[in-house]
Amino acid sequence: MTRFLLICLGGALGTGARYLTTLWATQAFGPKFPFGTLIVNLAGSFLLGFVMQMLAPGDARLILTAGVMGGFTTYSSFNHDTTSYFLRGAWLLGAANIAATVLGCLAAGLAGIALGRIVAR
Repeated sequence: MTRFLLICLGGALGTGARYLTTLWATQAFGPKFPFGTLIVNLAGSFLLGFVMQMLAPGDARLILTAGVMGGFTTYSSFNHDTTSYFLRGAWLLGAANIAATVLGCLAAGLAGIALGRIVAR
């Protein structure tokens, strides 16, 4: 139970960091392009890769990856999964993960919008 609560706390810290990063980026670069999201995804991908290489499996690694990085960006997990496929030579699985994630998420987002519009009527 303690591990679960620490992961939740890490998630809250990551979520707060994502919010502050997005606010800063919008003020610095303006709202015409989602620079905040881009910065979060790039930084999260870098940090997750770094943590996965630097820390042995255990509570600290779990709290930082599933907690903080999970709250900061889920793209970092997608990136880690995909690059792991590529590093193992599983190019087809990596490409399938990219296609399924990008196209699936776009389709799911459009479906959510459509359902929301129907329900809001």
